Amino acid sequence: METPLNILVIEDDPSINEVVCAHLERQGHRCTAAFSGTEGTLQAAQHPFDLVITDLMLPGAAGEEVVRAIRRTDAALPIIVISARITPADKIALLELGADDYLTKPFDLDELSARVAVQRRHHARSAGGEGAGAMAGTSLTAGAPAAGTAGPDAVAGAFPERLLHFRAWTLNQDARTLTVGGAEVALTRTEFNILELLMARPQKVFTKQELFELAWGEPYSVEDSTVNVHVSNLRRKLKPTGTDGYIQTVWGMGFKLAGA
Repeated sequence: METPLNILVIEDDPSINEVVCAHLERQGHRCTAAFSGTEGTLQAAQHPFDLVITDLMLPGAAGEEVVRAIRRTDAALPIIVISARITPADKIALLELGADDYLTKPFDLDELSARVAVQRRHHARSAGGEGAGAMAGTSLTAGAPAAGTAGPDAVAGAFPERLLHFRAWTLNQDARTLTVGGAEVALTRTEFNILELLMARPQKVFTKQELFELAWGEPYSVEDSTVNVHVSNLRRKLKPTGTDGYIQTVWGMGFKLAGA
């Protein structure tokens, strides 16, 4: 049985909010409605959600400020933006703010369901421990306990953390964290997925299409600049650590890890 999501829907138009919530609840999700950016920001701060769907043109705090506020406290919470005023420049700006996906109004409810399903798969993968490294056969860094051992240490050893290492990076696939020289770098879920793919196969050159389809679980559009924006965001976050150069652009092909 698929895991239902706790979804916050921030939309000031009551009819659209009601339709979106009713549609998602028919699919088994639990929805909380908010009708202003201020209310949505408070809800996101006070309650645990698995996904946020927000409009941009909101009373109180605008949608962009909602995204900023959520990202200040939660780097991994998936955010889908829905808006009538999304130009290519708007989309890039939203991704740079930390949004994970976007839909242009008017949108089809089935398309919204498909976007939510992508986030549900990411949520299930995070909870179930299925990561790119696991699929690629990444070895565990902690060993199983020796036969005949007992006690708390033996129990903990039976479930070793799955870690990926690359130079100064350590990526914990279970906690979904990245540390550089012992300091954690906050990543969005999509940024983590991209980095996990690169670290699981450090010598492989991933095309933008491969990264998009593996990280998002959707068909890739050749016009889509999403991958470039997320890689740019990763490099910006990694720059203070001096490791932004680890992600290498292979011109005309895609991305890989430098020096692997």
